[in-house]
Amino acid sequence: MIEDPAAAEVSLAPIRARLLAELSEPGSATMLAAKVGLPRQKINYHLKTLEAHGLVEMVEERRKGNVNERIMRATAASYVISPTALGSLEPDPARSPDQLSASWLLAVAARLVRDVGALISGAAKARQRVATFAIDGEIRFASAADRAAFAEELTRTVTALVSKYHDESAERGRDHRIVVAVHPSMKSAT
Repeated sequence: MIEDPAAAEVSLAPIRARLLAELSEPGSATMLAAKVGLPRQKINYHLKTLEAHGLVEMVEERRKGNVNERIMRATAASYVISPTALGSLEPDPARSPDQLSASWLLAVAARLVRDVGALISGAAKARQRVATFAIDGEIRFASAADRAAFAEELTRTVTALVSKYHDESAERGRDHRIVVAVHPSMKSAT
């Protein structure tokens, strides 16, 4: 999870994003230079920038002739830029309270990314897992009226489930957030 705006900017530069992808397997500047077609010195410059922001790390140092060759790897298999990197521009559901608007959905999704990212980071430091659950699927509605009826029934069903299992008085209980979203599907370009 990238929360620092400077680290986000560094990770989004096309050559650095390519290097991060290449460094899913450890490699040196020389190895990367051959893969991406840039001089080793330029690769080293970009690697030092990525390392300064915690996006890559050295895993080994080898002596090769008169040079110390640093073997680097990405610090994660994948990265997500947290909405917190946007500072005061971070989407906030409270600023778009219309639950039927795409802006509100995007703000809720941004909060989900931020919160789950923070949970993952904290759990990794504590060497624990995060208990989560998600459902992802697609549905085709015959009409807008069917979509509205589905939303209404889904609301009633989820509200009933929350009422059944929510226990405000549970001293050792832990609060959980539930997010249910319905939006038009995006067709992949494959």
